[in-house]
Amino acid sequence: MPSPTQDDKLSFEQDIKPLFRTKDRNAMLSYFDLFDHADVAKHADAIMVSLVAGDMPCDGTWPEADVEKLQRWIDMGRPA
Repeated sequence: MPSPTQDDKLSFEQDIKPLFRTKDRNAMLSYFDLFDHADVAKHADAIMVSLVAGDMPCDGTWPEADVEKLQRWIDMGRPA
């Protein structure tokens, strides 16, 4: 399946949630749930800041395409 282009709609379940690994979720559960749309939508700006700063995830950086995908999702209004 081709990856979405900038003009395509993104959804949390299909496009954003898969960016987070189970170990990322487990590491953050005391703060919020990376597998929950409402939690990620609420904390999306802080997640983005941590990704860009290289603070998240703690074992490496995301590919630029994934960071851009998350930013597009945020700019689209954080759809479910």
